[in-house]
Amino acid sequence: VSAYPGVRAALVAQQRRLAARGRIVMVGRDIGTVVLPDAPLKFYLDASAEERAQRRWLEEQARGGQRSYEEVLAEVRSRDEIDSTRAVAPLRPAADAVIVDSTRMTIEQVVDALMAVIAGHG
Repeated sequence: VSAYPGVRAALVAQQRRLAARGRIVMVGRDIGTVVLPDAPLKFYLDASAEERAQRRWLEEQARGGQRSYEEVLAEVRSRDEIDSTRAVAPLRPAADAVIVDSTRMTIEQVVDALMAVIAGHG
């Protein structure tokens, strides 16, 4: 849906209206670079394609999914390619984002890393 410029513009405007209400946490592939480029604190959570595919595959399996890990991995890689090479708002970390590679981290470790940055941020 976000590939359509009119839809993207409407969504970005709505996201900015939500953020204008005050302190907020937003998640998305272009929040720090397009939607809220002036946000005081930005995180770019990353993990290898293989790890993200494994996580998604396990979630799907828990819900009775039938896709193979290889199918999920191909989808993750395809989306990454599309998102990182698109002309409008390509997937990339903001220049001032704190990059956290969660490939070998548990959820608790990721939260701890983020909270440590937040605690040290004025």
